[in-house]
Amino acid sequence: MDRLYKSMRLHKLNGNDMDIRAANESEINHLASLWYNGWQDAHAKILPVELARHRTLDSFRQRLQAIWPEVRVAGPIGEPVGLCLVKDDELNQLYVDTAARGTGIAARLLADGEDQIRARGVKTAWLACAIGNKRAAKFYEKNGWHYAGNVVIHLEIPGGMFPLEVWRYEKNL
Repeated sequence: MDRLYKSMRLHKLNGNDMDIRAANESEINHLASLWYNGWQDAHAKILPVELARHRTLDSFRQRLQAIWPEVRVAGPIGEPVGLCLVKDDELNQLYVDTAARGTGIAARLLADGEDQIRARGVKTAWLACAIGNKRAAKFYEKNGWHYAGNVVIHLEIPGGMFPLEVWRYEKNL
């Protein structure tokens, strides 16, 4: 029922409600849940259990707090339905609520992220896509990104770093 309500609400929103904007501090718990749920949906079954046990709701809240000024969202204040984070030349995170998938919000967040990177003078942006996340890979390719090879990234976890092999995607800006 909750998903149906969200879906109906999304169809009622006008274009201004879906503008990409800076996150509001009051939204941190909502965004942590959105990110956590999206991570569980896309990654929990394809990434190592050793990493998954560190990806708790509280860990997402802490990660958001650490990068707060960089968080961009789509949706009305108090009820964002997607988030994007850029880090230097990397599109670091992109998550959309399941009820908002297929609405074009992900593409708008992606374009905003690309604009953020381009504004920094970067010519080639990159992102890491979990190996096996075919839905995300297809979305990136549809939006002009290309597979550049497998690389190992190092993810921060309590007590150190976690090496993870990922698909690297790039886009010339």
